[in-house]
Amino acid sequence: MNLHEIVDETLAQLDRRFDLAERFLEKAASAKRYAIGRNDETLRLNQLIPLDGVIDDFAVATSSWRGIPIVRTSDVPNDACIANCSTSISPVAVLKHLHASGLTHVVGLHELAATSRGALPWPDFVLRQRAEMAEHLDAWINIFDSLQDSESRQTFLDVVRFRLSCDPHYMKEYAVRIQDQYFEDFMNFGGEVFVDAGGFDGDTSEGFAARYPDYKKIILFEPSEKNMAAAHLRLAGHRDIEFRPFGLSDTSGTLNFDQDAGSAASVTESKGSKISVNTLDSAVVDPVTIIKMDLEGWELKALQGSRGHIGRDRPKLAIAVYHDAQDFRLVHEFIEGFGHDYDVYLRHYTQGWSETVMFFV
Repeated sequence: MNLHEIVDETLAQLDRRFDLAERFLEKAASAKRYAIGRNDETLRLNQLIPLDGVIDDFAVATSSWRGIPIVRTSDVPNDACIANCSTSISPVAVLKHLHASGLTHVVGLHELAATSRGALPWPDFVLRQRAEMAEHLDAWINIFDSLQDSESRQTFLDVVRFRLSCDPHYMKEYAVRIQDQYFEDFMNFGGEVFVDAGGFDGDTSEGFAARYPDYKKIILFEPSEKNMAAAHLRLAGHRDIEFRPFGLSDTSGTLNFDQDAGSAASVTESKGSKISVNTLDSAVVDPVTIIKMDLEGWELKALQGSRGHIGRDRPKLAIAVYHDAQDFRLVHEFIEGFGHDYDVYLRHYTQGWSETVMFFV
C-alpha cells in the first residue's frame, strides 16, 4: 500500500457514525457526561454538550476549570459517558486508566468529531495535517523514502495516521518516554560539542552529560530567565557547560516571548516579554558536532541561522518536527538542501501528537 492509499484508508475509517458517540451527543442523554483533558478540545465539546465535569486527579486547590467542575476519577459513576480528549501526550494511557477504574463507556474524540458531522470541529492539528498532505503529498513520500530503518518508517506511518485521524489506536504501541528523547544508539555519540537549543531547565543537557561523560562541551541556549536560572542550578555539578541567555533565530535582534509557558515557552506575535536572539553562526565560532533543537515551532528559523555550521561541520542533528504539520516537510527539505547525504531517522516519544524528532546522522 502506498502513502496515498494509506491516507485515503485512514480518512475512510472515520466516514461513519459511532454508537457511543451518538449517545454522548444526545441533548437529553440520561447518563452524566465527562471529559478528560484540559485543552481546547474539551472546551469546544463543552460548548456543544455542557459537561458534568472534567476529570483531573492531579488538580490542586481548585474546584473548576473554565467554568467546568473538576472531579476525580473515583467520583465518576460507572454508567457515565466519558470523552477522551487527551491528544498531546498520553491518550492510550488515559484510556487504560479509565477502563482499569471500571469506567467502560469511553468515547474517543475522533468518534465524536466524526459522528457530529461538523458540529464538533476536528482538533487543529488534524485539520492542518490533512491540508498539508493534500497539498504536498509528493514531499511526504520523499520523506518516507529517505528514512533509514524500518522503525523510522513505521513511526512515520503511525504518527501520520494519528495526526490525520486523532485515533489513539494508531499509538497503542508507544509509551511516554520523554526522558529518552535524543539519546538514540544510531547517533553514535562520543567526544561531542553539543548545542542544546531550547535548553529549558537543563534537563536534556543533564541527560546528555550523564550518558556521555566524555563530551567536550555543552552550549545551552535558553531565553527564559526563569528557565535559565533553573538550568544553572541543575547543571552546577557538571563541567564545560556554556550558558547562553538568548534564543536562536535566522538573524540577531529582539522578539516577543511567552516566558510563563514552562517547557512550551515560545516566540509570540505580540504578547509576552522581549528577548534577545542571535544566529548560531554568530554566537558560536568553533565547530560543533551535534545540534539539538526543540524551539516550539521556531526550529526552521534557527536552522537558517545555523547554515554555516551545518555546511562546514556536518553536525549530527536532532530536530523537533511536531509543532506544526509542515515542520516535517520544511525541516527535511532544508537539511536535504545541503547535499550532505545524511542518514535520516524518525522517533516518537509520546502517545499523542507531540515529541516527534527527526534525526540526521
